[in-house]
Amino acid sequence: MKSLGKRAAGLRLERMRASPRYLKTDAGEGFRNVHPIQPGLRDGSERPSLGDFLCSEGRRTPPGPLPSVNPLDAWLKPAGSGLRATWLGHSTVMVEIDGLRVLTDPVWGRRASPSQLAGPKRFQPVPLGLKALPPLDAVVISHDHYDHLDHGSIRELVKLQNMPFITSLGVGAHLQAWGVPAERIIELDWWEHWQHPAAGLRIHATPSQHFSGRSLGDRNATLWSSLVIETPRHRVFFSGDTGLTGEYAGIRERFGPFDLVMLEVGAFHPSWGDIHLGPENALKALQLLGGGAFLPVHWGTFSLALHDWDQPAETLLKLGPRQGARLLMPRLGEAVEPAHGEPATPWWRAADLPSHRRAKPAEPEKDPGKLPQAMPWPLD
Repeated sequence: MKSLGKRAAGLRLERMRASPRYLKTDAGEGFRNVHPIQPGLRDGSERPSLGDFLCSEGRRTPPGPLPSVNPLDAWLKPAGSGLRATWLGHSTVMVEIDGLRVLTDPVWGRRASPSQLAGPKRFQPVPLGLKALPPLDAVVISHDHYDHLDHGSIRELVKLQNMPFITSLGVGAHLQAWGVPAERIIELDWWEHWQHPAAGLRIHATPSQHFSGRSLGDRNATLWSSLVIETPRHRVFFSGDTGLTGEYAGIRERFGPFDLVMLEVGAFHPSWGDIHLGPENALKALQLLGGGAFLPVHWGTFSLALHDWDQPAETLLKLGPRQGARLLMPRLGEAVEPAHGEPATPWWRAADLPSHRRAKPAEPEKDPGKLPQAMPWPLD
């Protein structure tokens, strides 16, 4: 199955094995987290079972489509402050930074799964199709899990545009197997960076605490990373997937302060505190990073855990202001500038209103990139 990707070999594998994060033992080899799990992060008294995931009883998803905005009009005009972000669902964000465009973890597929016939299904479509995207200067991919690295989306993107793909060590083997030319793949170890050849844009791979794998036999065969996107004027942090790690203080010391911090808040469970943040630990991570406007990601698209779909947002809305967090919680497709962000409001509650439920849900794309037709973007 092509969507599983491909294992690294040759020079790519040699470079991976040279990483300080790569460990080879009698039990096997692969990447590892650097630090032991912090006390209290893992709740051993509450472990989800397979039946919990197969049975969705008591787990709410939206009864209809969520409020969303087509971002095309906003994207036609430059950001007044120089920094603008558009959340497109889950962990996919368009970051416009000083005239450049960076897309994070692009997932347009119907399911976060190796098969489009089974597995977690998207309950909210992307606000626009891949063909409507403006010219991109870079795509960043934090790690190789299906809800962050989508086979169909990558195959379509590489046909549509000519930007580089910046990702973690080993993930390039998947990309190359799906048609991305080797010269357009940049694989980074933690604390390494890519420099845009013609602009003042740098993208750094930084630590996270997670794991990787696309099948039963390749766990931790590729690296997972958070990422820092910076120009001389602005700095943005993107968590990818992570548990709470003290290494965020080190990231702050090297790169902070941040104008925008994008942290994962959804698909969490008390027993997953070492590999996912959830809203409460995301607020702690924000403090370690030194603050900044906080755009929550990794929610509102797939049901990947046992909590209600909107629980992360409701928890953040309750706790964030008490802790001094400057929350940015735009609607899907709504472009926001951290310098001019409006106070967070619970727009997602409209999905439960009878008048909103009567709206016919938009059909997810059967083939990423088909809707809508390409826009006549200027070649800037």
